[in-house]
Parts: sequence; C-alpha cells; structure tokens
Amino acid sequence: MMDLSDRINRLSPSATLAMSQKSSELKAQGIDVINMSVGEPDFNTPDHIKEAAKRAIDENFSRYSPVPGYPALRNAIVAKLRAENGLDYAPTQISVSNGAKQCVCNVVMTLVNPGDEVIVPAPYWVSYPEMVKMADGTPVIVHAGIDQDFKITGEQLESHITEKTKALILCSPSNPTGSVYGKDELKALATVLARHPQVYVIADEIYEHINYVGHHESIAQCEEVRDRVVIINGVSKAYAMTGWRIGFAAGPEWLIKAANKLQGQYTSGACSVSQKAAEAAYLGPQEPVEEMRKAFERRRNLIEKLAKDIPGLEVNHPQGAFYLFPKCDSFYGKQADGRLVANADELAMYLLEVAHVACVGGTSFGAPECFRMSYATSDENIVEAMRRIKEALAALR
Repeated sequence: MMDLSDRINRLSPSATLAMSQKSSELKAQGIDVINMSVGEPDFNTPDHIKEAAKRAIDENFSRYSPVPGYPALRNAIVAKLRAENGLDYAPTQISVSNGAKQCVCNVVMTLVNPGDEVIVPAPYWVSYPEMVKMADGTPVIVHAGIDQDFKITGEQLESHITEKTKALILCSPSNPTGSVYGKDELKALATVLARHPQVYVIADEIYEHINYVGHHESIAQCEEVRDRVVIINGVSKAYAMTGWRIGFAAGPEWLIKAANKLQGQYTSGACSVSQKAAEAAYLGPQEPVEEMRKAFERRRNLIEKLAKDIPGLEVNHPQGAFYLFPKCDSFYGKQADGRLVANADELAMYLLEVAHVACVGGTSFGAPECFRMSYATSDENIVEAMRRIKEALAALR
C-alpha cells in the first residue's frame, strides 16, 4: 500500500520534465527527435567561469558552504544589482540557493500559511501553483491571453486581491511566453499593490539578460512596493549554467533570514565550487552574455517567422526568454490517420510521435489553448523542426 502524504498527492508532476523524458526515450530507440521541450541554453558555460571552478577545486573549496552563500558571492550579487538594476541591497539581504527554483520555493514556504492566496498570472511556469499548494496555500490564477500579450493589467490584479491575498508571483521575461513587462506596466501593478500592504511580490527575473527590448525593468524599482519585493535570479540562463544550480533571492532582511532558516534545515548551503563559478560569472567579462543574447534574438526572429507561416497557429512577438507560445486551439477536434487531437497535450504528443519534435502542451502552464516551444537550439534544428511541425499540422483534418 502506498501511504503517501496529502502534500505529495496534491502535486502534479512537471510536464516539461516528463516530455523531455519521453523524447529521450524515443532518441534511445534511434529516432531523430528535435527536443524543444526544455528551457536550457544549448551553449557551453564560458571558459573563464569554468576556470574559476577549477581553481576553486585546487584551492580546496570542498567543505560545507555557509547557508546564505559565501560572502564573496553575495557581495558580487550586491554589486550586480547596483550596477545593472540601480538597486541597493546589503549582503544580509541576499540568500544563495540551489538554483532559482529553490529560491522561489523558499520564499513561498517562508511567506504562505494554510489558506493564504497567492496570485499567479497565467500563462505561468509550471511549478508556481505547485509550490503554493506545497505551502498549503491557494493559487489564484489570473488569465492573460495572447490578445494582451499574455500580461495581466493593474485592473485584473486589483479584481483578484482579497483579504487572504499574501503574494503575487511575477515572471518577466516570462516562461513560457517570452513576454516582458515594461516600466509603465510594472508601475500600474505597483500602484495597485501600494493599496494592499499585505501583498508581497515574488519577482522571478531569471531571464533578465535574455531580452530583446534593450533594458530589463524590475518591479523592485517601484519605490511604493520596493520593501515588499523579493527578486529571484541566478546564473542558469544568462551564463549557460543550468547544471551548476546557483540562484539567489534578494529582499527584506527579515524575510531572507527566514528563508535561510528554512534552507538550513533541508539542503544547507549550495555547492561550494558552483558558488565560486557564479562569483566569476558576475564579476568577470559580460561579453559572452551578450553574444548568447544576440544568438537567441536571431533564433526568435527565425522561429517567429516560420511559425507565422503555419496556417492555424496564432503567434505573439516574444520580447525575451527563449520560448514561443503559439495559440493552437484551431486544431482541436481534428484528426489524422484516425488519431484525434482534442487538446494541447494531445497536440504536443502528436507532434512528438508523428513529427518527432518535442514541445510541451499549454495545459500545465495554465493556457490550454497554446503549446510551448523552446528555441534554445541551433538555427538548423529550428528550421527542420518547424518544417516537420508544418507538415504534421497540415495533415490534421
């Protein structure tokens, strides 16, 4: 008998990881699958960062690290926030974790009590509602469709705030849509939040450096809510360091101390060698970040153009991250070779098994009318994947 906790039974498995696993299984059978399911840069970690890690090993950074992170790394993060974002934090306001994902979860678990509501704009990253559930909170989903570029308005936010609202999770640039909130849009949200001092903002900015609008704007720059914002960021996307597992949270000192208290009980400090590598990432040359950003922008332009050439898909103009999130519900109810496509998840499975392209249905992102493609792959893969997708979708009648 499997006597699992209610907490675990409430959670949904990660759809992105599940689709990636299925594509790996097909590849193992010798099938040529183009994997566009996982949000992971296809570049290698820059050499100067790898060299810093090698030095850390030689210098015996092999013992337990401080739970909040090495002081040198926290100082580097403070310097980054000041130089790039115009925000002043003390090292005691920084907590380093095993990836930005743990940072988000730490803050949710630190803030949310049973019954508290957390506003999650949809489309959302698959783990946000699950983290809220894990904290015994209630995710309150606010929908923003492709007609509004997948971004919620101040009016929408206001209409969903109740006396039970504890936090808003805001992701910009967005996974899964690539949408980016501009300064005026963030100001509109901050104006609403200023009227509700019990509401905190968890600002996931992990895609900060992968934007095509020139400059990243953070809601923490809005003075009226600054003391209630926790910025989440890390090295995974900007520096192609997904496997190094280093993220950080920056926010009010009392909240960061509480997050450290929580982390101290279930993972302790992040990997010592990875922290030294992250320090080099923040303090070293930033040219590789810009080179990768330019490559992603070129790929964005390529995949957007190809997707717009596919009848039945509706596509927005992503301004950041490396995802395209086409609206695809015009294909629902159609079939090919006796195979019916009823929803986004079935469409993604159809594309995997027929076109051999791995994507992720939008249901797990709170947008069942869409599906997500990651263009963190080569131009050649993008061209071939879109050719296959166009052919497979044209077969649906």
